[in-house]
Amino acid sequence: MGVALGGVLAVFQTPFTADGAVDRAALERQFDWLFANGADGVVFGMVSEVLRLSSEERDDVARLACKLADGRGHSVISVGAESTVVAVRHAKHAAACGATALMAAPPALHPAGDDELFGYFGAIVEAVDVPLVVQDASGYVGTSLSIPLQARLHAEYGDRVMFKPEAPPIGPRLTTLLDATGGRARVFEGTGGLYLIDSFRRGAVGTMPAGETVWALSALWRALTAGDYARAYRISGPLAMLVSQQTSLDLFVNVEKHSLVRQGVLPSAVMRGPTGEPADAQMTEEINRLMDLLRAAVDDA
Repeated sequence: MGVALGGVLAVFQTPFTADGAVDRAALERQFDWLFANGADGVVFGMVSEVLRLSSEERDDVARLACKLADGRGHSVISVGAESTVVAVRHAKHAAACGATALMAAPPALHPAGDDELFGYFGAIVEAVDVPLVVQDASGYVGTSLSIPLQARLHAEYGDRVMFKPEAPPIGPRLTTLLDATGGRARVFEGTGGLYLIDSFRRGAVGTMPAGETVWALSALWRALTAGDYARAYRISGPLAMLVSQQTSLDLFVNVEKHSLVRQGVLPSAVMRGPTGEPADAQMTEEINRLMDLLRAAVDDA
């Protein structure tokens, strides 16, 4: 696209039919809705249930995502895997499909050291001519990426690598990473907008939230870039309460799919199992109330 990656990059949900197949038509309608509601791009990420797809399905969804985003915004495709060989394979496929950028979390099963992880991320970067977002998905893999490792990757590859820090404390680690790279690293907020205002003040160039509240995140991001912090804080209150309800990967997916169905975007909230305990009736009612409060805050602001 020739435009620097940034802004609101919405992580989409993979819709499934009643028999568990990927619902391509519903995915296309979801993309129309995301871009109509202010997304600067889309992300095929962890809450897209990427790890619950077969290799063939993962290829197909990545190909479709790049096609549907073409001419409308960025397409960021997750390529992380448990081995470097498989991650490079996914990276080459995504690049061939026209992805704007790749994203990779570290392997989850093996607690690799910095040298191994440098080799893993470096192999992905060197395999294709597409930038890589290094995802510090500590909530999923159990350990966070060290700042020296991330600074080393930036020193070696420059703007061919970007970063999505998710390990707490979010703000201080973001600042430490920027300091370690001379303020040159491009960093994305990766906690659903929960820390977006603080991250923006510290130098984040965008956010990668789940798509069900893209209209709110878009409004919040535009307020921040316009310097309208009063509006930004009015929107961020109910947004933070909503995101704080989602305390696991499966809860994120469960809540996001429910909210997309409620907004008429998806026909079904089907997830692939096995999954963790879903939101109960009382939590679902609270999610609905918070979504309504968030919509009112955006409209009022």
